[in-house]
Amino acid sequence: MRKSKSYDSQSNNIAHLLNDRMLYSDDFGSHVRRRLHALPSFMQRLEQECVLKGHEGCVNCLEWSSDGRILASGSDDFQLILWNPFKQKRLQSIHTKHYGNMFSVKFLPKSNDSLVATAAADKTIMLFDINANSPAESLYTCHCHVARVKRLATAPDSPYVFWSAGEDGCVLQLDHREKHVCRSTSNSVSLINLTAYIDPNAEAKCIAVNPIRTEYIAVGANDPYARIYDRRMLKTFSSALNDAPETGDIPKECVTYYCPGHISKNNSKRIEHESRAITYLTFNATGTELLVNMGAEHIYIYDLYNAEQPVFLNLPEFKTPSPSTESDAVDKDKVATQREKESTSHNRRKLPEQIEEYKKWGNDFLENEKYYLAIRTYSDAIRLASFASPVLYLNRATAYMRRDWFGDIYAALRDCHTALRLDPSYVKAHFRLARSLLELGRPQDADECLKELIRRFPSYANNHGVLMLNKDIKENRQTTPSHQQQQQQSPVADIFARGEMSDEEFYWRCKAKDYKERFVGHCNTTTDIKEANYFGYDGQFIVAGSDDGNFFIWERKSGNIHSIYKADSAIVNCVLPHPELCLMATSGIDHDIKIWTPMKDNEKPNFVDPLGRCVEENQMKMKTDPFAINNRTAFCWNG
Repeated sequence: MRKSKSYDSQSNNIAHLLNDRMLYSDDFGSHVRRRLHALPSFMQRLEQECVLKGHEGCVNCLEWSSDGRILASGSDDFQLILWNPFKQKRLQSIHTKHYGNMFSVKFLPKSNDSLVATAAADKTIMLFDINANSPAESLYTCHCHVARVKRLATAPDSPYVFWSAGEDGCVLQLDHREKHVCRSTSNSVSLINLTAYIDPNAEAKCIAVNPIRTEYIAVGANDPYARIYDRRMLKTFSSALNDAPETGDIPKECVTYYCPGHISKNNSKRIEHESRAITYLTFNATGTELLVNMGAEHIYIYDLYNAEQPVFLNLPEFKTPSPSTESDAVDKDKVATQREKESTSHNRRKLPEQIEEYKKWGNDFLENEKYYLAIRTYSDAIRLASFASPVLYLNRATAYMRRDWFGDIYAALRDCHTALRLDPSYVKAHFRLARSLLELGRPQDADECLKELIRRFPSYANNHGVLMLNKDIKENRQTTPSHQQQQQQSPVADIFARGEMSDEEFYWRCKAKDYKERFVGHCNTTTDIKEANYFGYDGQFIVAGSDDGNFFIWERKSGNIHSIYKADSAIVNCVLPHPELCLMATSGIDHDIKIWTPMKDNEKPNFVDPLGRCVEENQMKMKTDPFAINNRTAFCWNG
């Protein structure tokens, strides 16, 4: 019979709590599970519980076993190491026959955590039985890729079939029950070939399988588009190069593309050298969202069931009082003027005292050009407010436009749309929407928006700001492309034509759906294996590494950075939350793995401070380091 135990509120040690959960009653186990959620107070008090040493190269990939008791790691030293981090112990070292940097390691489902697959820069995939007498002997080896293999993916309901993504542009579907003969014309394993639709330089960088709807598979490439395929509509073909599919073989309806609106709407059929690439993607636990870490940009979440194509200009209906008699017509201008005066308070309820204080702080930051802090404060106010306030959204839009980091103008446009949906009579929101359209290189839309503002609010026709914006629009329409459009075309201007994509690829890109949430602050330019993951049972936090040697934790509700921790001497690539506990494993350029758990309440937190300066330095690095993401051959940590 299992023991019962009283709960010690001071106990924060993860290893002890895990042990208690196993020893004592189910009720206490459930209590511990709730206690070990990703609580905000825990997120602010993480510390290195231990450092796992044993690798002799950069640690590029981490993976928890299904029960969360074993951590697997792969490295540039070609070793697969299994750890018990709770006892700070190395369980097993497997010297694989890989001769290139290891980029991915995966436990196969329903194998009692005994089968582990690896992928590496030597273009090879291997499968190991870690309980075998000779675990270094691969049970299954695949050399079908003709370029580096970057990621592996498994499905929870599939113990035998798994998938790989390689820089040859191919996604392979592998079944280790079948005898495998590499590059045989009779051995059908390839599922997707991006080069058939984009160009010969297309690369598959990462892959993930929806944990609930396992027929859906997400693929990231060396471009900013996340693709989700319905593999039920795909047919496998030989991995031999002469058997690659022709365009048109994949049904148009079998794939959906996702891309931030400020990027996807710059589409043309001409393929240019693209510095943005998706370095990692993953589904949430319920399979309803896709989290994407984009190199040379930010982190995005896409809502798979409610995502829509980007909307740039869609003004809500606005009814201006119409005169009913001749005398009313004489006073039409007076009526319109009165309506405009009323619009200053229409649909804009008085903010609660606490939210008004947040708004004041945000305004002070904005006035003093501390745009990061202004946006952070307005976002907190939006999260805490008991009702949606158009003023808060518009103030945040103003801060976005002045800060002008990658994607900020488009984020401002989205906030302007939100403010107008809440209050269609909000004149300032109309004006800033027109300005953001111009900044996004859409002068025709900006002109239409400004004309509609004047039609709805005639007394603003001679407003100085309106006149100056109208002048800017006319000048911009005479210049093609605009400076802003050139900026939005690519965050690091390194564009060289590579030819034209297929009609199918152009169609899919034009139909790309927009993001739900955006997370900014980290820097992701130097490696193309940088991860991002959900943290918490409800995914209430987002975590990712950065080129500054830190890992970041974002709060989902506000999108704000919750905390930043120093975790590597150079770059953090892997930030892997434990499946059940408030515990994280991180790795990067250093030849070790760091385990993070909450510290005692009386200890001083060790997160990076101040946050704003760290974040701004990262954004500057992304803007001033145009070759980092492409020059990956000279350094040991290159992905």
